[in-house]
Amino acid sequence: MDNNRARCWAEISQTGLIRNYREAESLLKPGVRLICVLKADAYGLGAVPVARMLWAAGARFFSVACFSEAQELIRAIPDAFVLVMGVTAPCELEEAIQRKVRLTAQSAEELQRISETACRLKRTAFVHVKLDTGLHRLGFTDLSGLLPVLSLPSIEYEGLYSHLALRGPAQTESQCALFRAQAETLKAAGHTFPMVHLLDSIGLVRRPEDQYTHVRAGAFLYGNVPPDYAHFDRRQATVRLCARVTRVAVVPAGEGVGYGEDPLPRDTLVATLSSGYVDGYPRLLSKSGQVEIHGRRAHVLGRICMDQMMVDVSDIPDVRPGDIAVLLGDGISLNEFAAWADMNRNEVTCMIGKRVPRIYGD
Repeated sequence: MDNNRARCWAEISQTGLIRNYREAESLLKPGVRLICVLKADAYGLGAVPVARMLWAAGARFFSVACFSEAQELIRAIPDAFVLVMGVTAPCELEEAIQRKVRLTAQSAEELQRISETACRLKRTAFVHVKLDTGLHRLGFTDLSGLLPVLSLPSIEYEGLYSHLALRGPAQTESQCALFRAQAETLKAAGHTFPMVHLLDSIGLVRRPEDQYTHVRAGAFLYGNVPPDYAHFDRRQATVRLCARVTRVAVVPAGEGVGYGEDPLPRDTLVATLSSGYVDGYPRLLSKSGQVEIHGRRAHVLGRICMDQMMVDVSDIPDVRPGDIAVLLGDGISLNEFAAWADMNRNEVTCMIGKRVPRIYGD
């Protein structure tokens, strides 16, 4: 035991991460490049350490959700390409342009602000124009608002992109066709973009014909591969979430455990674990959750607390304080964990609490 493993911790596999990165690369057509999505602290794994591992493996393109995330990456890897996929606030534009952070523009007003700021700084702003092809979250809804502002000064229009809603095959096909048509219209009007990207991790698997120049992959890198992927067995788990057993005691039949009101049907050997919902084990799993101790399953008892949780170890021999409980990883897959709580798989790693040490190794 060391300080990082004294309570609750997450083990991040560099081997798994890089294997997933190589697998994603293998799905790209010749000349297409991967943009590694590191938003939400690399889906909870730690953006800077993950970026450094990917950089060492050859990755050169990264994307994040907001400027504060971009700042963190640029400080760590000054030469990295970093695209902010959300809106960059007016108060952030000066620093973003000075640091050559790539900006998303999704309205004429945004492009005006970017141009004015870049002109004042006597710098060039690198912009990726986002089109709303059906997700209806961000982006130009049609080209009539975009074409008049594509000649604004001090802007290099580096990229054109959109994002799939993935509500079903017909809707996805409609989005892809619309994006293709809009890109052709812009080209016919004399506007071309060195970088064009539409697909995310799911699109990478399902829509190889729509790869364009780049593909954005996030979930795929972290082992969250679409279940229908033909080579699902190649994906590598990247996260193992663990906690220490802190107490083992018999609770008599008829008693409740923790905040739960359900009486125990029998005398029960109860293990307390040093992890709770603030660490990333949601209260939603109070009825359905399981952990592994000594390679065997133990069911959650009572309601999960903020900092601790209790499990039934009556059928697991020799459980003692200091033993390791695996909350995610080993025999408990990301898919199974998410299904217990009816959660999106990305949520599972994103919600691992900030006080949980991330330990990086092979």
